[in-house]
Amino acid sequence: MDNLSRIFIGIVIAIHLYIFYMEFFAWETLGKKAFGKVLPAQMFKPTKGLAANQGLYNLFLAAGLTWSFFIHNYIWQKNIATFFLICIAIAGLYGGITASKKIFTIQLAPASIALISLWLL
Repeated sequence: MDNLSRIFIGIVIAIHLYIFYMEFFAWETLGKKAFGKVLPAQMFKPTKGLAANQGLYNLFLAAGLTWSFFIHNYIWQKNIATFFLICIAIAGLYGGITASKKIFTIQLAPASIALISLWLL
């Protein structure tokens, strides 16, 4: 994996760690700022557990990409990174269609850029 791919993957990791933090620890504050136009204010407290569960999935995605940095076999490193980036891209596509168009920019685009850099560089 070249340095540019690592940088793009690192950006995706940082995004998903932030999403984890927001959904797991700060749903009623940062979550309202991010999803206030999609979800009524009174829904944040009752959906805190659901958001935390989603946050864990984002943590697992970030962990999988982080793991790819420590794999010494180039083929496996690339395959593991590819798997997690595709998972993120699909989630970003689905979220952009069903929840908020901003997810296309926040989740789908960075994962796609990292995936393209991984396979073209």
